[in-house]
Amino acid sequence: MQIEFSKYQGTGNDFVLIDNRNNLISPEDTSLIEKLCHRRFGIGGDGLMLLEKENNYDFRMRYFNSDGKEASMCGNGGRCIVAFAYHLGIIKNIASFIAVDGEHEAKVEDNEGQIQICLKMVDVSGIEKNETTFYLNTGSPHYVEFINDHNEFDTYSNGKAIRYNKRFAKEGTNVNFVSFNNNDLQVSTYERGVEDETYSCGTGVVASAISAGFLKNKNRFNINTKGGKLSVSFNKIDNQNIDNIWLMGPATHVFSGSLTI
Repeated sequence: MQIEFSKYQGTGNDFVLIDNRNNLISPEDTSLIEKLCHRRFGIGGDGLMLLEKENNYDFRMRYFNSDGKEASMCGNGGRCIVAFAYHLGIIKNIASFIAVDGEHEAKVEDNEGQIQICLKMVDVSGIEKNETTFYLNTGSPHYVEFINDHNEFDTYSNGKAIRYNKRFAKEGTNVNFVSFNNNDLQVSTYERGVEDETYSCGTGVVASAISAGFLKNKNRFNINTKGGKLSVSFNKIDNQNIDNIWLMGPATHVFSGSLTI
């Protein structure tokens, strides 16, 4: 069987994307998905997404971590699959799609091939807050810890220790470390499923921005990650409820190809 695929990256968070409207790939084929994500024996990526048909929406997004298991929402993945749908001609400048965490809207800005995607995220509630740590679900669960700076900070070791502590070991959590850089944020993330630090995490920067909003009384942040720059805006209804959340940033086509399996 031959598989046509495209590779996209959003601020260094990279994904294999497959148009699965003909149901060529089984979402249950964990070993195949893991193989396609493998950086030595496959295409390579932090995750894989299937674009599928869905009534009353432009498409359905199905996201899998690099371990082959279907996962919770991925913000950078959401932006990349919108760019993929745009390049396939499924959408124009506005998209409406369904993902594991519910409905999403998106806007495409195409500046001579430089694609920027504005993705509306799900509303957030039930935020756990401490002096320098937060825990919230932005489509995926995120632990957020504020640190003084990122110089010499070991995101992998510190993130892994939290992800596998007594509270989170069974279900896992993503772990974000945030420092302030004037009015901007610097964010690094250890992602469950990938089980490593990634160049960027969309739901992670959303969680980090919302958490920073409680400390700085702001509702918009520019965010620097290892892989590039993102922006997040939101509306704080009260101390437990956030809505109108938008994640903004680039979604770049890297290459396309075919693979015989």
